[in-house]
Amino acid sequence: MTPFLAAVAAMCVLGGLLLIMSGTRRRPALPAPTSTTLVSSRLTRSLASSGRLSRRTRLLLLGGFVVGLLLWLVTGWVIAVLVLPAIAVLLPTLLVTSDGTTSIARLEAMEEWSRSLAGVLTVGVGLEQALVATLKSAPDPIRPEVATLVARLRARWNTELALRAFADDLNDLTGDQIASSLMLGARRRGAGLASVLEGMAQTVADDVRIRRAIEADRAKPRSTARWITLITLGVLTLLALNGSYVAPYGTPLGQAILLLLLAAYLACLVWMRNIAKGEPLPRFIGEGVASRQGPA
Repeated sequence: MTPFLAAVAAMCVLGGLLLIMSGTRRRPALPAPTSTTLVSSRLTRSLASSGRLSRRTRLLLLGGFVVGLLLWLVTGWVIAVLVLPAIAVLLPTLLVTSDGTTSIARLEAMEEWSRSLAGVLTVGVGLEQALVATLKSAPDPIRPEVATLVARLRARWNTELALRAFADDLNDLTGDQIASSLMLGARRRGAGLASVLEGMAQTVADDVRIRRAIEADRAKPRSTARWITLITLGVLTLLALNGSYVAPYGTPLGQAILLLLLAAYLACLVWMRNIAKGEPLPRFIGEGVASRQGPA
């Protein structure tokens, strides 16, 4: 190993260690927000953190960079430092089996919870007492959100404010519909809320059935992209072991051409994966909607 390569490797490793230290450094705890500012502060934190990479992505980038650096030092292929981090980040996305299973499970949980809440309301108890009573039977996909709602009610939050924050926690159009019905029920305190929730549960059940059919159609291009990715990785591994085949790519011009080809190929795989994704339906209540609409 030449002194120049050793110096470059040392600087890269030092930079990676600095990134790890900055990512794992403990930050000072923020003061607890009040009931009137908790929802907006949560939105502010999510917007502020949206531009930062997650810990998992940072670790994947660092691991791909270290492996690429070692491969560069062994084989002399500089593009390994650029290609392997990109592959490390994109590969889990390309190989994931389904993106809609979690959302469908949450929809089914909302349906079950709405029916349970409607059944409790028919007994004649108040809305707040009914919400607290459904915590024990809340489905697992939305149990944390229901537990947070119950904790806010027990902390003497205003019911409408707690339900609005509950809709933000669910972050789904169906959650907005359920929360808006409960907010109207909390405001009017009249009969008929149980029947409204029963109708809402039936609507959610129909939505679940439609989304399952859509998810079955989207699974086909996702499966195609996954198999193409696996076959490509296998072929590239076999070709890399054939020294005579990859010899032309060892020159600077060959590595530049190979980098362009791999970038285009990865872009095609990502595009094939993204065409099977659906856009989330727009919400109509919550702090995020108010911030997008702006002042009246």
